[in-house]
Amino acid sequence: MTGIHVTSEINPLRKVLLHRPGRELLNLTPNTLEELLFDDIPYLKVAQEEHDAFSRVLRDNGVEVVYLEDYMAQVLEQGREIRELFLRQFIAEAGIRASKYHKIIYDFLNSIEDSKELVLKTMEGIYLNELPHGDSRSRQSLVDLVRGDARIVVNPMPNLYFTRDPFESIGTGVGINRMYSVTRCRETLYADFLFRYHPELKSADHYYDRWRPFHIEGGDVLNLSETTLAVGISQRTEPDAIERLAKNIFGDAQASIDTILAIHIPESRAFMHLDTVFTQIDLDKFMIHPGILGPLEVYRLTAGDGPDRIAIEERRETLEEILAEALELESVTLIKCGGGDMITAEREQWNDGSNTLCIAPGTIVVYERNDVTNAILRDNGLNVLEIPSSELSRGRGGPRCMGMPLWRD
Repeated sequence: MTGIHVTSEINPLRKVLLHRPGRELLNLTPNTLEELLFDDIPYLKVAQEEHDAFSRVLRDNGVEVVYLEDYMAQVLEQGREIRELFLRQFIAEAGIRASKYHKIIYDFLNSIEDSKELVLKTMEGIYLNELPHGDSRSRQSLVDLVRGDARIVVNPMPNLYFTRDPFESIGTGVGINRMYSVTRCRETLYADFLFRYHPELKSADHYYDRWRPFHIEGGDVLNLSETTLAVGISQRTEPDAIERLAKNIFGDAQASIDTILAIHIPESRAFMHLDTVFTQIDLDKFMIHPGILGPLEVYRLTAGDGPDRIAIEERRETLEEILAEALELESVTLIKCGGGDMITAEREQWNDGSNTLCIAPGTIVVYERNDVTNAILRDNGLNVLEIPSSELSRGRGGPRCMGMPLWRD
């Protein structure tokens, strides 16, 4: 399976990209949690065990699991010039304000011969005390003396195990995102190199690029069908980005998508992406957080009457009616997280009860901790595959967030 092929949220999943949580989680501290978008510090050993359980469930159900760190290592092994380009770009985006550290960090990273070890180190972050000291007199700057060797000079990227967000698979193409926070913007560098140089991925058309000025994240993008895409207007995805994405897709004669549904959800930490409150789980069923029901702004985007133009229509029907029309069904069923009880719904949605990864129609991967919602899903005929999540859930993302489909039937 070479390239990208994702035209549905529910068709059998054949290939998925993951990132196993690594030492980047060890470089989270109480003082950096807010900046790095975590609410607590996960216990790495258990987080890795939980992630391995996630991978096993996928493999046991016929999904090929590939890892971001392995694919990036394969890219770097294609030639010294690619490795050089990656290191230069990584350092340029690492937020290193003291120019004297640029060459020191380049030499430090370039001394790591093993490509996978190098990739993992760029994800992990770099402390001052890891760098070669050389002549101690060369380090006698005020910043070194005041802050000491424990200062971090390159931040870790602890959100990387949520591979859904830096890019999105759209049909046979890809969108490489400009992300909402400075912390996560750096993550898309890996996607940029994968889709430029990896032999299995470089053929994909690009529908969005990371240098665009407006934010969009993969958790807001859902492939409803071969012809319809749903995109959330959220805390992390701007309407301007959706318009640009629509123009690029509609301008591609090879793209089968002719409709984009822009769904405006409340902007909050709890509702950061569309897929945290809304996911498709079967041919005619969706998981939804009841907190977004009621008057919901939905806009239908189609190709306009000229090049690089789009037509926009506000839809005033119910969400059920809009989705049924998009899927060419008589009706759809919205299953409420927590069964509609708002206290249960808020608690379980906070732990990603609505964030399910569908690996075949009616078969979904969920966090085991959301026992009320999971029981309701089973009552509705779903095949529910539970995974442990005491530590993974501390990053505020669920099974869909952790898996980026590369190929569905």
